[in-house]
Amino acid sequence: MNTSIQTVLIYGYGVMGRGVAKTFADAGFTTFVKSRRAQQLAGLPANVVAAERLPEKAPDLVIEFVPEDPKVKQAVYAELEAAYAEDTPLIASGTSGLDLVELSRRMKRRERFLGVHYFMPADVAPVVEVMAGLATSREDVDRVADALRRTGKEPVVLYKPIVGFLVNRLQHAILHEAYYLIEAGVASVEDIDHAARRMLAPRMCLNGLIQQKDISGLKIHADAQESIVPKLFHNATPNPMLQTMVALGRTGLSAGKGFYDWSGCDAEAVRKQASSQLAKLLEFLKSGIGAPAPRTKPKALPRSSQYGSPT
Repeated sequence: MNTSIQTVLIYGYGVMGRGVAKTFADAGFTTFVKSRRAQQLAGLPANVVAAERLPEKAPDLVIEFVPEDPKVKQAVYAELEAAYAEDTPLIASGTSGLDLVELSRRMKRRERFLGVHYFMPADVAPVVEVMAGLATSREDVDRVADALRRTGKEPVVLYKPIVGFLVNRLQHAILHEAYYLIEAGVASVEDIDHAARRMLAPRMCLNGLIQQKDISGLKIHADAQESIVPKLFHNATPNPMLQTMVALGRTGLSAGKGFYDWSGCDAEAVRKQASSQLAKLLEFLKSGIGAPAPRTKPKALPRSSQYGSPT
């Protein structure tokens, strides 16, 4: 019988690992941190134990936040499986875009592997994606999702592995079209961001992506798809404009220039402001709008009827 997760090891203590460790520690989990810089780490929560070595006893869950390099991550999994051969914990990759099937290819216990995708800033953003690896049981995926709920997060659960999880796939589909519109001279960076902030984002905040189409009406939506989808920019190539910008060192805020000119801006202040504004917006969405009025909240359809004929 599966028991609930009580002990968590965060492997890697960069910006993301720091935020995730805080959420588990604040929720009362026994929280360990594995970092080569363990002796130099400052500002750790009182109930977080940091060390350069793995804990002697296997934790219930390990989440790694090492660089997005498959070889580096696979070395971590090999280390964990060797250290805890008799009692292998659930091992989660914090990757946002690597293939879980490929990452676990050399593992001995692939059924213990899954993905957990946090968003920046990890301690503020409410949604976390939990995705099964190729052999992970639904029960173990649910155990991890339950642990995340206990930290105050709102897990999105995927029982089949797919590159990019859910949110990044949706996000990159939009961005791929946006980059094409910029590159083709159709729209400016500023206009695209303005449209996203003032039109897409508010409606999605209230009604999501799919529910909004139900409200607007699927007939007009289906007609628009017939007209628009064939004209979208479809290809399987990463946008060359973006790739060139990165190759030239125009990597965004940290470099002082990306799509915008950030020279003269305090990068840390920009990030803190973004985090603070997100927290305020989420609080407003939670309490400022108010609960749905009676007889306005739809019921979820069973999956079997969502994709076939209405029942």
